[in-house]
Amino acid sequence: MAIPSVDYIWQDGELVGWDQAQVHVLTHALHYASGAFEGIRCYSTPSGPAVFRLVEHMQRFLDSAKMLYMELPYSLDELCDAVKATVAANKLQQCYIRPLVFRGYGSMGVDPLDAPVQCIIAVWPWDTYLGEEALAQGVDVGISSWRQRSANAFPPQIKATASYLNSGLAHIEAVHHGYNEAILLNEDGKVCEGSGENIFILKGGAVITPPVSDGVLAGITRDSIITLAREAGYEVREESLVRSQLYSADECFMTGTAAEVVPVRSCDGIKIGTGKAGAVALELQGLYFACVHGENPAHGGWLAQL
Repeated sequence: MAIPSVDYIWQDGELVGWDQAQVHVLTHALHYASGAFEGIRCYSTPSGPAVFRLVEHMQRFLDSAKMLYMELPYSLDELCDAVKATVAANKLQQCYIRPLVFRGYGSMGVDPLDAPVQCIIAVWPWDTYLGEEALAQGVDVGISSWRQRSANAFPPQIKATASYLNSGLAHIEAVHHGYNEAILLNEDGKVCEGSGENIFILKGGAVITPPVSDGVLAGITRDSIITLAREAGYEVREESLVRSQLYSADECFMTGTAAEVVPVRSCDGIKIGTGKAGAVALELQGLYFACVHGENPAHGGWLAQL
């Protein structure tokens, strides 16, 4: 999908014009995927624009950079301030936010350590990833033939640019097969996650999601939904799932910053539950949107006002 341009991008400590935010064609990350990123959203609230769980996202950003041996010359507070400044400079009430840290131009080869570390923060208007219809009616997913990269091959808690080639292959395959999204299994055949989302099922009244130890990203939307589901009185369990448990689930849904909270109505052509968006998924979706739009005072701390 096309990215609508705005006025400014934050690049290496300063705001520059959208068209001036450029890199050399021999930038290390273009050749060796030596980068990490975050996906964050800013939402409109009664008190003005607010970034959802900004501190948690930027801490994960710093953690990813650390695990890739990339030392950023900015503190957590400085990065959070840079996000707010970039949204404010572009006069956006709500938007998607993309921080990126990467190895820049200066050296070539598998060894990245001599390449300079660069950082950008871009923002732009972006509707929910799988579409408004998906939020209301649910999506159809398929189990991918591509397996999730092994936790011992590449740490899943690094939100690295390299990891998303795996995700891209799975998503392309799913679209070619007529599905909206892919579900990846790990090398042991356990349900892992979507190409860009965590996954949950409802079975016997319990909300169940795969544990981080099965190779899933510790999603921040995932964590938010776990909290909200428990507050709503649901039993929440983190336990391994196999694909047949998706087929026989009462409900299924996916979560992610870009996708938000999306019901799943079928997997591999098999209806899940009634084959429509589930009531619990829609309830939790509503609770989530209340939080991000500043309508739940109990979770006002999840919002960073501009």
